[in-house]
Amino acid sequence: MPAHILVAEDQTDIRDLLVMNLRGAGYEVSAVGDGEQALARQLESPADLLVLDLMMPRIAGLEVCKALRAKGSAAPILMLTAKSTELDRVLGLELGADDYLTKPFSLAELLARVKALLRRADLLAAAQANSVPGQKGASAIQVVRNGELEILPAKRQVRYRGEAIDFTALEFDLLLHFASHPGHVFSRSQLLNAVWGYTHDGYEHTVTTHINRLRAKLEADPMRPELILTARGAGYKMRDAP
Repeated sequence: MPAHILVAEDQTDIRDLLVMNLRGAGYEVSAVGDGEQALARQLESPADLLVLDLMMPRIAGLEVCKALRAKGSAAPILMLTAKSTELDRVLGLELGADDYLTKPFSLAELLARVKALLRRADLLAAAQANSVPGQKGASAIQVVRNGELEILPAKRQVRYRGEAIDFTALEFDLLLHFASHPGHVFSRSQLLNAVWGYTHDGYEHTVTTHINRLRAKLEADPMRPELILTARGAGYKMRDAP
């Protein structure tokens, strides 16, 4: 059964183009022209993935994203924005968007992002459904530890210094990737490919934003990190396990 995608875009020509190409790629697609319709449609009949324009009438895309996450929706959200400032991108990610594209963008890139987000969602669902003794893969690992950091991959839970910490799906995947390879330096491009599922020049700052969010939740002083370290000129790594 093909994945169902909800497109929310107030510009008719862009909306029609997105619908045509997503359907051409084999997806089932619904489309609305404002944020209020998008929120109502997703709450009534949840799609597998949402493509949300940042600026829409009635309710902006960011507010739709925030409202859905507050109601417990975990469906991947790809945000479309005509703005290109780091502040806009960070705000969208902080409110729960999984990825974003800045207009104008290529349709090939959009389809690649959609495919990567749906693949990650499928892997997460499979890991949760099959988290039983004897299973293979990362979810079979009961606990990943690095000092006072404890990660339970199958349950997607994290404890640090005795406290449970909540992470978005992407934050968790990034943290688990680091924790599974302590001391290994990864470039931002390598992290994009391993965690996000794609590599595209110009979007490495997405990795930086997520690393800053991890540090904000884990480090006593995010400006002087002790867990997730910067390898100057090379990338990032998690400290070697004690």
